[in-house]
Amino acid sequence: MTSDAQSADVIKRSQSAREEMVNSIVHGIALLASLAAIPLLFQLTEPVPLRAVNIAGSVVFAATLLLLYLCSTLYHALPEGRARLVLLRLDHGAIYLFIAGSFTPFAMASLDTASGWMLLVLVWLLAALGFILKVCGRLSHPLVSTGLYLLMGWMVLTIAAPLIERLPHSAVVWLIAGGVAYTVGVVFFVVDTRMRYAHAIWHGFVVVGTSCHFVTVLGLHQ
Repeated sequence: MTSDAQSADVIKRSQSAREEMVNSIVHGIALLASLAAIPLLFQLTEPVPLRAVNIAGSVVFAATLLLLYLCSTLYHALPEGRARLVLLRLDHGAIYLFIAGSFTPFAMASLDTASGWMLLVLVWLLAALGFILKVCGRLSHPLVSTGLYLLMGWMVLTIAAPLIERLPHSAVVWLIAGGVAYTVGVVFFVVDTRMRYAHAIWHGFVVVGTSCHFVTVLGLHQ
């Protein structure tokens, strides 16, 4: 990441051109793979009808997934300038939206109570707050922003019991594996200032995490 990042987020060490190329390629490939795989969310269960709530949850998950990878791919591919700074903020803000988007299909499929829907609303309020603060350049402290990422991501534990009842055992395993992948990846996100290609490794863990949760969302349709 270059000097554009100074007012926006955590990575202070300038990324080399080769590092940025790898950063962009990793998520660019993931973007293309996502475009190819997303139709499976709505096809694998045919001819069994999909519940409207599952369709809605999957649409939100897919939309935020594509937004995440698109912003990241474009940001890391651009040279320094105003457009790059804007995309940096959108890139980091999109993480909040994707965390909420990942939570949405599980919450909608597993929570049938008022308190459950209130939890979903809370997650999206946090996501909206994080996104707005990031885009406006008001959330730049690394510990605060990363801590909020992790807090929101692990809020899925609050619906663990209904999820375990609703999901096949294998899907629960994939869900946990995705959370672990994101959490381990954050280590590389944080140490980017001291380790070359750490950001690309972080991107790799994001791809693993999203892949695991994609499989879990498929499990909701079975």
